[in-house]
Parts: sequence; C-alpha cells; structure tokens
Amino acid sequence: MRESRVSTDDSQPNAADRSALRWEILIVLAVTFGASGVRAVLRLVEAATMPEDLNEQTTTLNARQSDLAWLDPAFQLISSGVLVAWGALSLFLLIRHVPPRLGELGASTGPLLRLWSRGAPGRPVHPVLAPSWRDLLPGLGMAALIGLPGLVFYVAAVQLGFSREVIPTGLDRSIQDLVLLVLNSWANGFAEEILVVAWLCTRLRQIKVPWVWVFVASAVLRGSYHLYQGYSAGLGNMVMGVVFVWFFYRTGRVWPLVIAHGMIDTVAFVGYQVIGSTPGL
Repeated sequence: MRESRVSTDDSQPNAADRSALRWEILIVLAVTFGASGVRAVLRLVEAATMPEDLNEQTTTLNARQSDLAWLDPAFQLISSGVLVAWGALSLFLLIRHVPPRLGELGASTGPLLRLWSRGAPGRPVHPVLAPSWRDLLPGLGMAALIGLPGLVFYVAAVQLGFSREVIPTGLDRSIQDLVLLVLNSWANGFAEEILVVAWLCTRLRQIKVPWVWVFVASAVLRGSYHLYQGYSAGLGNMVMGVVFVWFFYRTGRVWPLVIAHGMIDTVAFVGYQVIGSTPGL
C-alpha cells in the first residue's frame, strides 16, 4: 500500500493536499483547543444560569486534582504534558509541510519561520522551527504590552459583572508547587502559540483562506476556550489573539509569542502565590 501524506516538496499544496490539510485542521482542533472551546462555552452557559451574578462566582486555574498531597503533582505534570503534546503535535505537522517563505502565504514581509535544517546525507532535509536568543527581547516586550492592560481590563470586568473572579492557583506556596506552576505556565504558552498561531495560521493560508479570516479564526479560537472565566475573558483573549497574529504576520516569528505567554502566566500564577496570597497585600 502506498503511503499517503501531505507533500513537503511544494510550498503551494495541490487540490489533494489542500483536502488533507482541511481534515488535519478539523481533527487537530477536535482533539485540542476546539474541544476546549466548546467545553468553555458550556461552562459559561452553566455559570449564566446560576442564581449568583457572574462576578460573585469564582473559577480556579491550576486547581488541585487530588486530595493526596503526594499524588497531586503527578496529575499536574500530566496536565502540563498534555499541553506540551498538543504543541508538539502541531509542530510535528508543520515540520512535515511548511512553506519556506511567509511571502508565499501572502504576508507583507519576511520569512515565515527561521528554518533549521537537519538530515542525513542523501535523505530529504526537513525544516525545523528554530528558537533564537533574539526572540527574548520582543517576547518580554509583548508580555508587558499584553499583560499590564490585560490586568486592568480584568479588574474592570469583574467590577462591572462581566467576569468571574479568577483565582490563578489553588496550589500551595511550596517550592514544589511553584515549580509546577512555572511548568504549566510555559506548557500553556508553548501549546497555544505553536498551535493557535503558527500552525493554524499557516494551515489556513495554505488552503487559501484570506488573511483577514485567518486573524478572525485564530482570535475567536483563543477567545472561545477562555470563556469559562466570563464574557470579558473571551473578548480580552480575542484582542490578544489579534495582536499575536499581527506579530506573526509581520515577523514570521512565533517564539517571542511563546515567551510572552509563558511570562504572562508565570507572573500571574507565581505572583499570586508569592504576593497575592500574602496576608495584608
């Protein structure tokens, strides 16, 4: 039986390849953030039917998953591992078939991705997404650009009744739990930015979706799986999604977005533990 796979030779997929890419999009989203989005919408519907106002309800991120202190870290690691696997899956699929230049996807400037070639002599060389130290500064800048206004927006939304009170973590302040929070922060950043930005935007452009709808699709997906926190969380994350896709569109770089997301979550989760849960602060 001949192996059927998406071509890695042509930057512009043929009709059969585009059909395979459509199925890839549907299947990957169905088992990752698409399913999370549907679940989050249902959680918001459930919250809206509660007798308490939305801002009188709470939702806890990084909640304990076991009453057994020695077992909970295993569950936390599994949750982080699933996120890493989602990001790795989309990264693997991109390696199988990624256009060499952003211009071939109809973007304004620059390469789609810095390509890092590896392979044995005489065998096809597959491009690999390559992080760079030069991603650090723009990543930190994006974290500040999104994180600080996002905090103000969240506080205002809670006061106006458009959001639940979000408790960043239900874990303890032990070193072990702080390490778990950091791991989960970066697992979130890796999964979301590789899948929701790099993979999804690339695939949609490969099947000829106009850039304006690529922006919409990525932003709506990002907003959808945050809706369990409240209406404002969906809207705020859609805005974040537009900004992040714009950065990817202009630069072709995804790793600054991973850094930004990881830093935002680390500050939120660990900062809450170290400062926010301290009596008197």
